[in-house]
Amino acid sequence: METFKYIEGGTTLSLDKNKCTGCGMCPRVCPHAVLEMKDKKAEIVRRDRCMECGACAMNCPADALSVRPGVGCASAVIASWFPWRKNTAPSCNC
Repeated sequence: METFKYIEGGTTLSLDKNKCTGCGMCPRVCPHAVLEMKDKKAEIVRRDRCMECGACAMNCPADALSVRPGVGCASAVIASWFPWRKNTAPSCNC
């Protein structure tokens, strides 16, 4: 039984399976196991666990994933870990 939910029914996470190349990066970087590989493609399997950190989208070489970062300072910190990707996270005023 799944008990952890972050944003029940409210995440902005979306996946374009036609763009997915099956590299497997998104499940590796997702901190809450929202994504899994099935039939050599990414699949959103635990949508309500998504905390909208943006790690999956920032690491997708095919731009198959998108999410509007929704956790303020946490998304800014995570975005700073990947300086080679465009920063779509809000700035942090902590």
